[in-house]
Amino acid sequence: MVRGLLAGTRSQHDFRYYQLKRKRTGNCEFTAAQGTPWAAFSIYFITLNCFADSRIASMVSGMKSVLPLLSLLLSSFASAQLKPNLVFIIADDLTFRDIGCYGGQAHTPNIDFLATEGMLFERCFQASSMCSPTRHNIYTGLYPFNSGAYPNHTFAKLGTKSVVHYLQPLGYRVALSGKTHIKPQSVFPFEYSAKDNNPDMEAIDRLMGESVANGNPFCLFACSNEPHGPWDKGDASIYPPEKVILPPYIVDTPEVREGFSAYLAEITYYDGQVGQILALLEKHGLSGNTLVMVVSEQGNSMPFAKWTGYGNGLQSAMIVRWPGHVEPGSLTSALVEYTDVLPTFIDAAGGVPESSLDGESLLPVLLGQSDRHRDYVFGQVTTRGINNGSDAYPIRTVRDENFRLIWNLMPETKYANAYTGSKTFKSMIAKADSGDGHAKELVSRYQHRPEFELFDCLADPLEMNSLAGNPEYASVIERLKGKLDAWMAGQGDAGIQTELDAKYHMRNAQSMSRAEVDAEWAKRKR
Repeated sequence: MVRGLLAGTRSQHDFRYYQLKRKRTGNCEFTAAQGTPWAAFSIYFITLNCFADSRIASMVSGMKSVLPLLSLLLSSFASAQLKPNLVFIIADDLTFRDIGCYGGQAHTPNIDFLATEGMLFERCFQASSMCSPTRHNIYTGLYPFNSGAYPNHTFAKLGTKSVVHYLQPLGYRVALSGKTHIKPQSVFPFEYSAKDNNPDMEAIDRLMGESVANGNPFCLFACSNEPHGPWDKGDASIYPPEKVILPPYIVDTPEVREGFSAYLAEITYYDGQVGQILALLEKHGLSGNTLVMVVSEQGNSMPFAKWTGYGNGLQSAMIVRWPGHVEPGSLTSALVEYTDVLPTFIDAAGGVPESSLDGESLLPVLLGQSDRHRDYVFGQVTTRGINNGSDAYPIRTVRDENFRLIWNLMPETKYANAYTGSKTFKSMIAKADSGDGHAKELVSRYQHRPEFELFDCLADPLEMNSLAGNPEYASVIERLKGKLDAWMAGQGDAGIQTELDAKYHMRNAQSMSRAEVDAEWAKRKR
């Protein structure tokens, strides 16, 4: 069999497929099919099934003069055809270590199986342990202070570019299905869909089907609202409260166990959503040419996770499958951040990430070319904008391979958030007040923190034993504090003043002057 290519010029926007056309001439069968064009070219396959006869040698000899051209055209076609679809699936308030393949007790068969087909990241982090800054961070490739979206319920600066602006010129449809928590729409002009604040599987099915029919790649962000409270989805009966294993940093009460059981059920519910999306890729024959990335977002709303600077809040699961590119069942301990997602997608799509982005492409790690990515990862928490949160409790943090330094800039303030006013947290306080020393210690540590905390993340992965008061680690604190100061300066982060100015970055302030925001804020304080 001899394969050749002919190229015909067509419109750049003509993505139609054509049926195979067959023509039989003598002893040779010619099969022509038009593939998906790219740029200004439509590529035509010609398959010559030449039966053994005396003319084969002369035919092959005659083709030698056009082989260089055919090779070039084949390369162009292969490049177009291999432009991958991109699917990003994100949970909502899921502590990464509760997932099965990360050692957790939640039943997550779909995520666990995906890990056997791709790469599991052991040390992925986000820049804020809250929903809205995190999602702005992912879609813009910028740290929260750079985009302006740093409190919760926030918005990005006008003129900020997002993944849509980067991928559409590369030929992609860019869709978001499910939870949004981003503003304004001019910065995030996705094709939107949702069903009860969760991914709309029918809309995703249509997107995939249309992409196959039209021949254009797509980028999908499937954004779950689970296992965000109130934890009312999934089958909690498979997690009997008396049998669940609580993290040692959470006070053990019947109310806590009931909540943790329901939370685990919602993790399994989320896993089912992951399975549905993977099944749709299979249905449309897209699995082989789709980069799938699954993440857990920040930790759950229980103590020492969401809304904090601890690893339980900032560390995330990340699993990436990309057949033919990512080694199945592989692991990496490279330090990576959510800021790296956007440049990775641009790189995989054939673009060049802009130097203005805070992230860097993960392709060298994914392709097995490197086992290192970053030397430091950073994080911030702003309590202004959190429901029932402390008026101002700024937290900044940096972590390297071994240590995490947390800087609580206003340690004299009592820390509070939506969870500290809950019935469940009040059960923890009641146990502490009853004379339980361990409960009293945990409740106090959660709401009253020193200015600096230092943790050896290798020896103490749950970050329960601060070394900040140990003089042996003074040089470690000095080194990490220097890195943190430099990062803050590069972001324009003035610490306490930036915390106080968060009121100008909340979504209800988008159309208000600073004077109007000040007046509105004064009313809240009365």
